[in-house]
Amino acid sequence: MFKSIKTSVVAFILVGTAVIAHAQKKITEGTLTYGLEYKLTDEQKSALGGQEPPAELKVKFNNGLTKIEMEQGPAMIGIVSDNNDKTGLLLIDVPIAQKQFAVKQSKEDVAKVMGDLPKYSDFKATGEKQTVGGFGAEKYTFKDDKGGAHELWATKEVDLPNVGSQNYFPGLAAFPVKYTLVQRGIETTTTLKSIAEGKVGAISKDVPAGYEVVTMEDIAKMQGGGE
Repeated sequence: MFKSIKTSVVAFILVGTAVIAHAQKKITEGTLTYGLEYKLTDEQKSALGGQEPPAELKVKFNNGLTKIEMEQGPAMIGIVSDNNDKTGLLLIDVPIAQKQFAVKQSKEDVAKVMGDLPKYSDFKATGEKQTVGGFGAEKYTFKDDKGGAHELWATKEVDLPNVGSQNYFPGLAAFPVKYTLVQRGIETTTTLKSIAEGKVGAISKDVPAGYEVVTMEDIAKMQGGGE
């Protein structure tokens, strides 16, 4: 029933849809639109069963809470993140099977996932400029805790509430608009396409009525071990 819902992709999206802030135009509520490009191995392509991972992602945000809604095979996936207390909620609705599941993400769950990511530091502005997502951006170089060298683009023209990327790039006093991360073995380049300021309504962390609360391990078993 869930063969086309790949746990690795879902888990990646759960923590890989982040964004941050520190700057001039302050926006407390709205929608971020990102373009996603993947560098997949043949094994990863095979695991997806011919499906294409999402090329675009919309992230609604409201004072530290974010919500993502997307289609993944036969399922509708909803991801709610509270970036203030570092918890989350994953919602899976499979209409064809008349099944609805919710996976609660505790602080410990989120910390475990984030603990698997490299630690980045030594951010240095290069002076190279370009426009990304409608904002003036500058290229930064930085390093990971294994000695690897990286680069990203970030802007100081926007100030958002706590909506995520500072978890990846603590110490970067700018909002990342284009960066590449490897999570769960999947290399993804995330590029900001736009920020639309406007009301998105309350974002709830409560499990909706009718949803069965399960764990990620339960979801993996439904997929046949995630294979």
